[in-house]
Amino acid sequence: MPASATKSPRIAVLADSDTRWKWGALTAQRVIPEGADVRLDGYLLRGRATPTARQLREVGVHADSLREVTAVEFLRAMREESYDILVLALVGGAVQAMLHGLRRLGDDSGKRPVVVTGYVGVVYEKLADGLLLRHGADLVLANSRQDADRFRAVYEGVGADASSVTEVALPFLGGEPYTGEHDPYTVVFAAQPSVPDSRKDRTYLLNRLIEHARTHPEREVLLKLRSRPGEHTTHIEELPYQKLAQGMDLPANFRLVYGHMGEVLDRTDLLVTVSSTAALEALHRRIPTAVLTDLGVREVLGNHHFVGSGCLASWDQLDAGHRPAPDEEWVARQGVAADGSYGTAFDAARERIAGLLGRSGGLPPLNPYYTTETAPGYLPGILARHHLGPDGSPLPGAPAADKAPGPVRQIVRRAARGAYRHGVQRVAPVIRRMGEL
Repeated sequence: MPASATKSPRIAVLADSDTRWKWGALTAQRVIPEGADVRLDGYLLRGRATPTARQLREVGVHADSLREVTAVEFLRAMREESYDILVLALVGGAVQAMLHGLRRLGDDSGKRPVVVTGYVGVVYEKLADGLLLRHGADLVLANSRQDADRFRAVYEGVGADASSVTEVALPFLGGEPYTGEHDPYTVVFAAQPSVPDSRKDRTYLLNRLIEHARTHPEREVLLKLRSRPGEHTTHIEELPYQKLAQGMDLPANFRLVYGHMGEVLDRTDLLVTVSSTAALEALHRRIPTAVLTDLGVREVLGNHHFVGSGCLASWDQLDAGHRPAPDEEWVARQGVAADGSYGTAFDAARERIAGLLGRSGGLPPLNPYYTTETAPGYLPGILARHHLGPDGSPLPGAPAADKAPGPVRQIVRRAARGAYRHGVQRVAPVIRRMGEL
């Protein structure tokens, strides 16, 4: 049940990857009253992208407790623990499963936390699918005015309640504004795990980045990587750039770097990417930002989102010294808040949560759009992936939730995860190449 409003609020965050943990934990910190003494408990949903200890350290967001769980184990914890707010930082299907599982718990107890969900960054694909899977949460956060308008249009278009849509901003924006060139002038390419996805295109981008370093030996050129080989982020990375770079003749002013994006941006003079959310972080700080057009402006790349931004450019233009200038009106609609309004971006979410927590008689039952009546051929499969039945209750044979995994079980899990990653990174690409012969 929710904790008393007179006590320090308790917040739980359930995340399924390093980037979603970062988004969820920082969102949790943004939606509470400033200065409030809060307890934050983190839960990591077990799966292919469960973050490693190194990834969690790199994110740099700390919780009072943090543990790995299955969906059924998490729902058991929600029945036993008392939270005011729950942030679901998950892929859409997992959000839907948790909403139905929580609804079932609410039916049993009549009490529940305020449920918040949303997106890690730019929403450029599967808009309707992802939104409807998130419907039913008390707050569906939109990272910009543009997204808020689109989200409401989708919900209203299917006859679903759109009142949960709440405009905020990306919770991880921050850092000092860009004040001028560094010595040396530093160009950073923000890599993405799955964009582009072909070896040819990724090799092309790597070669162009290396060539830029050779063309400008006075510059420092950094390839900012998201994960080390064997680790996964929100998206699967079959062809890590560090593997493609092995054996290449790299110039002295070219380096591969890891670490917190904010710290890398502290020394960046030009941020280059295909469509990474890092572009919005850079624009927030008024760092010159280029979104590449070399591979086309296409929905599959996500760079179509930046049409009208003023940031689209090619490597040829960047090699020649071009520095894109962002369109201020476009930037204002993206939740970037480069105008200094970031401090109030989460006010509406705070007010809505405070109103729900203070609601007389408690919170109403969660009411997702997808039910066994509206989506009888879709919903049961989504719930079954998380060992839940159509009514949100655990299926027979679901992973035990009443005890911690023993040593043998832990070893089996690690081995299974390693085998999965090997299949994704080594076997699957080979099979695809064979299919192209």
